[in-house]
Amino acid sequence: MTESTINEVLEPQRTLRVISYGGGVQSTALLVLAANGHIDFPTFLFSNVGDDSENPATLQYIRHVAVPFAQQHGLTLVSLEKIRRDGRTETLWQRLHKPDTRSIPIPVRMANGAPGRRNCTADFKIKVISKWLREKGATADRPATVGIGISVDEIHRANRRRSEPNEEVTYPLLDLGLRREDCIRLIAEAGLPVPPKSSCYFCPFHTVGEWHEQRRIEPDLFAKSEELEAFINTRRAALGRDDVYLTRYGIPLGIAIQNTQPKDPGDGDCDSGWCMT
Repeated sequence: MTESTINEVLEPQRTLRVISYGGGVQSTALLVLAANGHIDFPTFLFSNVGDDSENPATLQYIRHVAVPFAQQHGLTLVSLEKIRRDGRTETLWQRLHKPDTRSIPIPVRMANGAPGRRNCTADFKIKVISKWLREKGATADRPATVGIGISVDEIHRANRRRSEPNEEVTYPLLDLGLRREDCIRLIAEAGLPVPPKSSCYFCPFHTVGEWHEQRRIEPDLFAKSEELEAFINTRRAALGRDDVYLTRYGIPLGIAIQNTQPKDPGDGDCDSGWCMT
């Protein structure tokens, strides 16, 4: 038995330590902290819900800014996708347009403005990362440590975070007492541009202000969001169900969001700790 083999027997394999990387401000701050040696997380996992679904600006940031930065500092940033049992990749946009789908995986708004149930975060983020961890050896008896980018000013979100049996969730920004403004400062000090807010471009948790920005700056994405809302309601009408919406106003997106400045910017309501960090 060689010395290296003896060491492998005597020293248990190191527990996996990963960051769930969303491509936003908080998780990019975690990338900077890891690069500077302030936190011990060598691997960052970005679960891409689909190039046809993610905010294109987020994808550009990850590919052209975050990945090169990680490589320069000896870190690994892995992009994951949802793989079906038949081996094909599935995106959230494809799931929403699946011919036999009767449920809606995104939290569309009911007529009273309340969000419906959602499975998008669980199916396209949490489970995808959990599967990767399981393939790398994480188990319920030996869970991976998964860092989530929730800052002090969003501490309420930490209590709502679901975890898988093979994960032990931790919040490095909370441990360090860092707020969002601190994260922005860390990113700027590292010489990186501040990333855009990460989410699907058609997410019903967008604030009114974000919808107005999309209509003004990215009219093509706004048009696709309108088309998605109309498609969902055509499907629901065939099933004898009421219309649903992408905003809380109970009217179609194109009517709810006009080419004017919003009077009520509203607040985002994503509580997963995965999509928008």
